Amino acid sequence: MTHNGTQSLDQVLESAIVVSWADLMHGTEAGLIHIEYGFAPGGTLDYLKVWSSISRGHWLLACEYWMSPSTFHDTGIRFDNGYQSEGLAHILGFVMQHQDAFILPSNLGRQGLLQIPTPTAEESTAAAASVNHAFDRLGSALAPALA
Repeated sequence: MTHNGTQSLDQVLESAIVVSWADLMHGTEAGLIHIEYGFAPGGTLDYLKVWSSISRGHWLLACEYWMSPSTFHDTGIRFDNGYQSEGLAHILGFVMQHQDAFILPSNLGRQGLLQIPTPTAEESTAAAASVNHAFDRLGSALAPALA
């Protein structure tokens, strides 16, 4: 969803996952990705976690991004369970650092959950365009080269 050229947080997060699909599926084409996110008391996005399921019902934490440190984690992105994606790390860092440029969900008190099934070729193309639009709109010279 866009509003006057501004994308929703959910849209740009989903697009980030779709353009990074190959990295998150470990060579398997079909699967399912969940993005879980939560807000800090001030209404800003505090964390997000990306879970991957290649085999039905078996979920692995692929990565997590935290805005504030705790005794359990540092700030920034951390990959788990053998996952790695420089592109996803770059996009999520950009989104988390510029979250005020996106339309946040209306109920900031709840935990967010997005479920993303295997994308089609058209959805992959649209996702790349969405991510590039977000970088272009914010004038980032660090825009990823997405085909």
